Parts: sequence; structure tokens; C-alpha cells
Amino acid sequence: MIKIIYSETAHDAGIRGAEVISEVLASKKNAVLGLATGSSPVGMYTELIRRYNAGEISFAEVKSVNLDEYVGLSADHDQSYAYFMHHNLFDHVDIKEENTNLPNGLAADPVAECARYDAVVASMGGVDIQVLGIGNNGHIGFNEPDTHFTKGTGLVNLTDSTIDANARFFEKREDVPTQALSMGVGQIMEADKILLLAMGRGKAEILERALFGDVTPSVPASILQFFKGEVIVSADKEALSVILEKHPEAVTR
Repeated sequence: MIKIIYSETAHDAGIRGAEVISEVLASKKNAVLGLATGSSPVGMYTELIRRYNAGEISFAEVKSVNLDEYVGLSADHDQSYAYFMHHNLFDHVDIKEENTNLPNGLAADPVAECARYDAVVASMGGVDIQVLGIGNNGHIGFNEPDTHFTKGTGLVNLTDSTIDANARFFEKREDVPTQALSMGVGQIMEADKILLLAMGRGKAEILERALFGDVTPSVPASILQFFKGEVIVSADKEALSVILEKHPEAVTR
């Protein structure tokens, strides 16, 4: 089941996302969180930090697995996803460092690192909720459009559109890594629940295609239509503009 939650602003959509995570933590203190990076979840993480500081939630028993990491960036590089997670969440709450997990972008053998990360994810005993963004080309994690859906963690060649989209975070486009390690679509689909965050007019067309179009690996996020549990979509009015036009009955306000 897909539940699409309308918010007027990206800020409000982040708060709604934090509400979903908070509900999971309230029901299971030792929850396994599948976490994402990028601009979409930043507001949600800010709200989760606020709730932690207010004594409303705790991450003391939580374990986390992140979707992906750039190949070639060290964990202390300011554009690595390890750095992002520490800066935007981990350093501000009571989660234990040893309970946080990301792929190693500097692994000498990326194939072996993918196998290691598969084992880490499997050892969690199941992800309680997986947070996702959606790329302009429909990617989830760094699972780019393809002829098939990926199963486990893999080495991904990033498309030009993804490199272009991420270039704003780097000094120049040439600095953007061209490869990443990413959990596979199959792993994402094994989570108990999925929270998809989408913000901005640039996501409107692809979000509608993903949720209402054909299920195809050329739009990786479309596989969410087949998810066995609940997919909660928290999005602002700009990201929902096409869905509001074509499928207004599907949106919860």
C-alpha cells in the first residue's frame, strides 16, 4: 500500500517524515533504520535532532544501515555520505558509533566490500523502516535506470544526470565521483516499511511516473508499487504537483 502525504512546504514534509520515524522508535527502541542522504532527508534529520533534544526520542539502542557511499571518498571528506550522516544526525543524537553502518568508499576491493556490506545488512535481522529519496531519473539509493532490478549491494557507474545533479555539492563537476557502492533494489524491498521523501518541482514528473506508471527497471523507484508493506510518501506541494493534477484522490492532506 502506498500512502501519499501532502505538505505545503519541504520543511513540513520533513517534519511529517520525522513523525513516521518517531512512531517506529516508539514501538521498537532497538529498531533498525535504513538511512538515506541527499537534500531530501535533511529537514527530517533536523526535526529528529530537535525531538531527541526535547527528550521525545532516543537512538541509544538503534542500529542503522545507509544506502550508499561514493567510491573514492574517505569518511572524513566533506562530501562523503559518512560525513553527511555525522554532520546531519549521528553527532547530534545518542546513537552509538558502532551501531552505524555505511559502505566503505575506499575499499581496495569494491566487489569484496559489496559482499561484506551484504553480510552487515543481513546481520541486522531486517530493516524496520527504509528511508529513500528519489533521483531525477527515478533512482533509489544509487540504483540507476537499467535493464534489470539489482538484488544486493553493488558497484554502480553513475549516470551523467546523477553526476550533474550532485555537482552542486562539489567545487566543480569534475570532482564528482563517477562510481558508488549502493544497496540493491532487492535489499530495499526487504524492509518492513518504506518512507520516501520528495521535495521540489524537479521531482514532480518522476514521482508520478514512479508511483503510477509502468513498473520497470528504467524507473527503479517504480518497483515500490510492488512493495509488500506500507510505502509512506512525504512530499511537498511542488513535488506532488503532477500527482495532484492527475491523481488527486490518492493524496492524503
